[in-house]
Amino acid sequence: MNLEQQIILAIQQGFKELFDHDLVIEDLGLQPTRKEFEGSFTFVMFPYLKVTKMAPEASGNKLGEYLVANSEVISAFNVVKGFLNLSINESSWLNIFNQLYSNPNLGQLPQNGQKVMVEYSSPNTNKPLHLGHLRNNFLGYSISQILKANGYEVIKANLVNDRGIHICKSMVAYQHFGNGETPASSGLKGDHLAGKYYVIFDKEYKKQISELVAKGQTEEEAKKNAPLILEAQEMLRKWEANDEEVVSLWKTMNSWVYEGFDATYKKMGVDFDKFYYESDTYLLGKDIVEEGLSKGIFFKKENGSTWVDLSEEGLDEKLVLRSDGTSVYITQDMGTCDLKFNDSGFNKSIYVVGNEQDYHFDVLFKIMRKLGRPYGDGLYHLSYGMVDLPTGKMKSREGTVVDADDLMQEMIDTAEAHTKELGKIEGFSSEEAAELYETLGMGALKYFLLKVDPKKRMLFNPQESIEFQGNTGPFIQYSHARISSILRKADQIGVVYKNAVFEGLENLEDAERDLIIILNDFEKKIRQAAEDFSPALLAQYLFDLAKEYNRFYAELSIFNESNENIQAFRVALSALTAKTIKSGMKLLGVNVPDKM
Repeated sequence: MNLEQQIILAIQQGFKELFDHDLVIEDLGLQPTRKEFEGSFTFVMFPYLKVTKMAPEASGNKLGEYLVANSEVISAFNVVKGFLNLSINESSWLNIFNQLYSNPNLGQLPQNGQKVMVEYSSPNTNKPLHLGHLRNNFLGYSISQILKANGYEVIKANLVNDRGIHICKSMVAYQHFGNGETPASSGLKGDHLAGKYYVIFDKEYKKQISELVAKGQTEEEAKKNAPLILEAQEMLRKWEANDEEVVSLWKTMNSWVYEGFDATYKKMGVDFDKFYYESDTYLLGKDIVEEGLSKGIFFKKENGSTWVDLSEEGLDEKLVLRSDGTSVYITQDMGTCDLKFNDSGFNKSIYVVGNEQDYHFDVLFKIMRKLGRPYGDGLYHLSYGMVDLPTGKMKSREGTVVDADDLMQEMIDTAEAHTKELGKIEGFSSEEAAELYETLGMGALKYFLLKVDPKKRMLFNPQESIEFQGNTGPFIQYSHARISSILRKADQIGVVYKNAVFEGLENLEDAERDLIIILNDFEKKIRQAAEDFSPALLAQYLFDLAKEYNRFYAELSIFNESNENIQAFRVALSALTAKTIKSGMKLLGVNVPDKM
């Protein structure tokens, strides 16, 4: 039983004995005491005044006196209006520290027997990954790690958009303008090569539209009649008919792209357990349409198209199959839902997709629940906001996208320049320095993209993200490196702190106690991050922890402390902080250096 649970049980017992009232323990909660008041936890009395039949302060005083007399962990209390602030005795804080310090599974909660699939990335094979994909991949990977830490069995899935008119556009442009170019001959990564021809298609297509408009067609007519778009549409028909030449080109160009993606994913530090391909799934779902018709959940209109009426669910009618029997996106996604469930038997399925798809997933999930799927209630859309740069929006087809590869390299280069400027690499070999620059650059990028609530649109500022002060990845990384240096010195001078149990330390300093309090919150923050699907909660916690440690370091001496037991305790407290930072940053996908 943790400290908060002990206090809540004591409060429940107090209400029973003092006011002859049974409180539901699940309804009871504690808040951290505000810094300007004495205490560690605060219990708010206002909701219970009907039970106490006393004024707020009198109610708080009566319960406070009971808790001091009857709880083993509460040493004192004070009441501010209706807020009962509780102080915890020193031995309880030491017990908590010892439990945390000796825990070999710090940050890993027990297995819960639940299986969850997290689908993220979902790239198109006609262009490289860009800044928006970075937020998507970092979110998906971090949520996967956080859910694992909460005891879930996690399957990381990637649904690759490898077919359709957009893919054919790159292929048509390559046929016309490629001259047999390959990644090897061009020196370009395969995904960048495909993206180059997607941009060329758009440029040449616009030229053709202008020419047709000049000859008297309207812009809408010209868009439909331009030779390049007609070729792309014909190529898609041939692909669906399994035309040998088209399929061969498709496989070749996709193989280039996958090789490029692999390199990008490796640099990102993300991976996947399962890949799904739209070329395999785009025909799925038609059987589900028949099932929905037979159950009376779907209906046909006079033109033969099939629809679902979601008005009872607060939406409208939605097309699920065209009149000519061809699929729409929702048809395919219904089939993929079943495929994923049949593959893994998940309890939850999380889709990490931008908020422009909110309506689509709302429709999909309501359809699957209407169809009575056993996994229907476990479907969740982790909807996130777009990422903007100070320079403005990005457009793939116009070639103004910030490529993920370029941005990651820019971050590593910026980290190198910034680190050299601050003189933080004395005694590093060239290999160690290069590893540090990558650790800092990627840490800055990931942390900055993850520290913002996923639902919010955000502005990514590369220069701000790399700073060693403020709410940044490098600030937390530097804090870890500082502690690692302290631990190395402690080992050199023979401080005995490893595997120690600390007892009999009276009168903990405020900075020591406050550090233990925040360290004790680690697993609670991991649970909250999983419940809210928000790595931002964990990122904020790690920033607060690093700040609290830096206050502890500034206020209290470690190696000039004459009492060996206190000195060893402060080293151990530092070691636990470093372990917590490392474990927490790992859940964000961020590495921390041992020296800087």
